[in-house]
Amino acid sequence: MTGVGEPAGERLARAFLTRVLEPGDEAGGTWVRERGAEEVVRRLRGDGDALPGVTGRRWAGLLARAARAEPERDLAVAREAGVRFVCPGDVEWPGPLDDLGDARPLGLWVRGRPSLRMWALRSVAVVGARACTEYGAHMAATLAAGLAERGWVVVSGGAYGVDGAAHRGALAAGGATVAVLACGVDRPYPRGHTELINRIADQGLVVGELPPGDHPTQSRFVLRNRVIAALTCGTVVVEAAYRSGSLVTARAAQRLGRHTMGVPGPATSGLSSGVHELLRGEAVLVTDAAEVVELVGDIGELAPERRGPVLPRDLLEPDARRVLAALPGRRAAAVDEIAREGGTTKDDAIARLYELRALGYVERHGDDWKLTRQAMASLRAGRGPC
Repeated sequence: MTGVGEPAGERLARAFLTRVLEPGDEAGGTWVRERGAEEVVRRLRGDGDALPGVTGRRWAGLLARAARAEPERDLAVAREAGVRFVCPGDVEWPGPLDDLGDARPLGLWVRGRPSLRMWALRSVAVVGARACTEYGAHMAATLAAGLAERGWVVVSGGAYGVDGAAHRGALAAGGATVAVLACGVDRPYPRGHTELINRIADQGLVVGELPPGDHPTQSRFVLRNRVIAALTCGTVVVEAAYRSGSLVTARAAQRLGRHTMGVPGPATSGLSSGVHELLRGEAVLVTDAAEVVELVGDIGELAPERRGPVLPRDLLEPDARRVLAALPGRRAAAVDEIAREGGTTKDDAIARLYELRALGYVERHGDDWKLTRQAMASLRAGRGPC
């Protein structure tokens, strides 16, 4: 259990503190940074004065929690469940989490074989509404599958809706995915996702700040989102209403200097209103995995250029296109008129008209020229004549 550069006493103290302090407790993070985890534990066990920055009532509550903490037991239960405790300073600790400052996790309980640090280096969060639409689930799964196929790790919260669709999309593509939970990683939540989270643990990683057996609360869900944002290179929000917890993840990502992206939805959909609000700010609009990778990836990982279908007339030389555009839509025209409208000479216009006739665009009517019926019909439909 002991990691490189992390004394056993410090590790035990941090495991103790995950049972006593709530995730993201900045006062507790300050104590650990300034005094060390072992000194904080000594104070919480009643040996010395109260630590600064908290009320007497809160300190009493922390002492009551500390009296029930059993870090040796938590570590033993974790081992039995195939869970390891990763601390700052360990080889596996993801450096980007340090950007959270005093709100950095005291440690992470990790279930699964891969290295969390290595996977975090090339990871993207895909988050969104729990009560998502079919469109949202489809976009989340498709994005995640595309990211996985490009060698990116998909990180989400294991919840119903967009989170679950993202995890399933990555797994279906044979890719890597990480679920960051707001509870003990040995007790999957929500219960309906037990099979999914167990599958993630078998093929990827399940991560959380809370010790074995601990339960989720509303505040823990919100605080969990900062870990998702910090752990990854960028966050994609697929569907989110104005008050969605997914927007908390996106705003945390923005504060941390991570890329923030949104998938547009119908303007009439309340479940896309929060995403659209993000897109009016600093978030970048994305529609597929290639566009996400272009933003978060290395230089050179560019999305393909977006354009409509290539039409036969697009393949014409520019001079021939100008002459074709100079022909009236519903009548024949003399060569002099066509040359004038096309901005060329009469001889050049005649040469181009014969080229266009060979391609089926125009036909000759005595000394005049006219678009063919096929050309007129296809041009109205936005297609070339063949």
